[in-house]
Amino acid sequence: MSRYSVLSESVMPPEQEAQSIKELDRILNVKDFQAKLVGTNGEEISIPDLVYQVLHQAVHAMASGKVVSVVIQDRELTTQQAGDFLKVSRPHLIKLLEQGEIPHIMVGTHRRVRFEDLVKYKKRRDSQRREGLKQFTQFLEEEGFYDDDSSELDQ
Repeated sequence: MSRYSVLSESVMPPEQEAQSIKELDRILNVKDFQAKLVGTNGEEISIPDLVYQVLHQAVHAMASGKVVSVVIQDRELTTQQAGDFLKVSRPHLIKLLEQGEIPHIMVGTHRRVRFEDLVKYKKRRDSQRREGLKQFTQFLEEEGFYDDDSSELDQ
């Protein structure tokens, strides 16, 4: 069992901690805030920006009453993990790999996908979807099926 297995559990804070979490969220929202950890011996260490961003997002979600999960990902994922990340089936992901839509490597007889390549593909796919919806909305507006006031895709 991995030492990180506990981190993949979802966390919902008890109600008695809600006020403290909201206060922490307020503090973390202060512009130009330099967060530090202070040990029991008084030793201070600045929190790196990337760690601060993750902490801020987690605290904000908790303060909003949401459940928070931290999932540790390897840099190279199995096809099942990659499919789960993209919210597509494993066979569909394999089809994308074979079509060259997402780069992959072979480890023996198994495919592995770099996390960075998945993120790039996801951004590209989401951008194409938004553009397609925008064009479809424009077509509907031109044909009189959709009015300008109800379109949120132009934003």
